[in-house]
Amino acid sequence: MTSDDRWQRTRDLFERALDEAPADLDGWLSRQEADESLRNEVRSLMGYHSRAGSFLVEPVAHRLPDLMSEDRPLEPGQVIGPYSIVREIGRGGMGRVYLASDHRLGRQVALKAISPGLTADASHRDRLRREARAAGALTHPGICTIYALEEIDGALFIAAEFIDGRTLREEMDGTPRPAPTEVLRTARNLADALAAAHRQGITHRDLKPENVMRTSDGRLKILDFGLARFDTPDAAPPAAHGAAGPGAAGPLEARVTQPGAIVGTPAYMAPEQLNGRAVDARADVFALGVLLYEYASGVHPFAAETSLAVVARILESEAASLARWRDDLPSSLVDVLERCCRKAPDERFASAADIVRALDRVDHAHAVSRVPVWWRTHQAAAITLYFAACVLAWQIHDWRPGVTTAIFVVTCIAATVGGIFRGHLLFTEGVTGARLAAERQRATPVTLATDLLIALALGADGTIVVALSPVAGVLTIALGVGIALTRLLLEPATTAATFEL
Repeated sequence: MTSDDRWQRTRDLFERALDEAPADLDGWLSRQEADESLRNEVRSLMGYHSRAGSFLVEPVAHRLPDLMSEDRPLEPGQVIGPYSIVREIGRGGMGRVYLASDHRLGRQVALKAISPGLTADASHRDRLRREARAAGALTHPGICTIYALEEIDGALFIAAEFIDGRTLREEMDGTPRPAPTEVLRTARNLADALAAAHRQGITHRDLKPENVMRTSDGRLKILDFGLARFDTPDAAPPAAHGAAGPGAAGPLEARVTQPGAIVGTPAYMAPEQLNGRAVDARADVFALGVLLYEYASGVHPFAAETSLAVVARILESEAASLARWRDDLPSSLVDVLERCCRKAPDERFASAADIVRALDRVDHAHAVSRVPVWWRTHQAAAITLYFAACVLAWQIHDWRPGVTTAIFVVTCIAATVGGIFRGHLLFTEGVTGARLAAERQRATPVTLATDLLIALALGADGTIVVALSPVAGVLTIALGVGIALTRLLLEPATTAATFEL
């Protein structure tokens, strides 16, 4: 057996042991492998990970309690400088986060109280100031805004935008898998926001579903650049420039944790980050790929039975193809996300800006989740009915001039507006499918109003002409009723089925 074969067998057996976590490891190994020396190697690896692996899976607050040793957590109603505490809303590796009122500007903010253990050392404190200034320089609608770094009574606080919504983790846990259009739109929005940070030389280093928030109006926001690092040691925020790429030399690692602590969340860390090496924008690319893979499929690309096994797979194994879970996604989109998840940094995109450009090349015609032909047919049929309604209203105007003239004008205006919007939907679906969900949402109230207006106009026309021609009157009223019922009952149901709403 060659050394490569031996290592492969050892690694495979080690990963299986991590997955199955047998209570009797020795007995399990004896049943799986006859080579005693190989069993000893696996046993040694398991022992090593059981002793040293916990630092990868425990939150920093649990591993380093001295960093979180706030003597007195802030209480509701307590006043800190210009801020009045409303309630605690979270806790992370850097400290507690509170909802607070800023009395100067009359707005609510998320106030992060930095743990004293992170600011006791003067160099850590200076680095934190530089990080906050760099993060505060980011102005993008997809990034949570940093308002201020406050030093109050010797303590440091970061005041940031308070976002009312739910995290992407909560969304993933509580809803069915998103349609392909939504996967593409989410990927594009997050990549665009991350690209803005990379252009400023800032790497997030802890991108995960818990750090992405969807606001109540549907927008995505990346949170918590508190673990970010930037590529200049100067105190001022870096000027905009190209994102750090493979050629970046000697980036400053602006870490404020204790020496030897790995910054970030292991399940979303790139292999080089897990190994403690210097990272650049490509570590964020890996995290974004893992996040989007999980968002699209509901399965982590390196899923395993334990957190430690996930880390082992990130370091040693390749992710299963996303197409295994989502065969309805465009192959070009799958290729983009899988490239993000590659182990070697040089094989990934150099920065999020490159991901944005790659997503722009995704075949938009396949971005819609198999839109049935009958959905397009429905739109075309509705436009045809608009034309028929106008012709009928003109004919009735000829038969009974008077108020029917005004009805004809109203019918034509409503039909024109409705036809334009439905034609726009057909164009969007065929040319830029990634925008269809947003455009459909915008068109819905307009087509509802025009269809009901046309139905009312036809009903009025039918009532007027029924005495002159009962058949024409009844057919006119029937057409109006049909348009109304189709719009109120049939179209919402078929649209929901088509787009998996």
